[in-house]
Amino acid sequence: MNLIFSDERMPGQIVIDHMIQAAEMCLRGENLDPDQIEISVTFVSTEEIHELNKIYRGIDAVTDVLSFPQYDSMDDMKSDGILCLGDVVICPEQALLQADEYGHSGERELVYLFVHSVFHLLGYDHVEEEDKYGMRTKEEKIMSQIGLVR
Repeated sequence: MNLIFSDERMPGQIVIDHMIQAAEMCLRGENLDPDQIEISVTFVSTEEIHELNKIYRGIDAVTDVLSFPQYDSMDDMKSDGILCLGDVVICPEQALLQADEYGHSGERELVYLFVHSVFHLLGYDHVEEEDKYGMRTKEEKIMSQIGLVR
């Protein structure tokens, strides 16, 4: 697996290690070979994610994570070599605020946001209640497997 992390605002190695472990589990759960997958991960300020959210989603507000999938669905993912799933943009400042709000660690929130985003890159969404339930179930399963439960 090739996770390309930005150097700016990057969390500590423990968080990065959990992200790598979680990504591998997400991919294996979807019958994808982690060795064939590439994902870009960028950590940005609240100002930067606010601007990205406004430009790409038309929402004039700070958010915690944005996903920019390369493909519309898993059916579109075909590659003989490395498959770039897309880009994940995380705002650590917002994640840490949310961790306090939810009463869990910053590490858990950062890894959860990453897992959430990986599932978006894999074509999952949470617009409909049934889809939301399925996505949340998968996310919490991964979080439980790596020992970062609520």
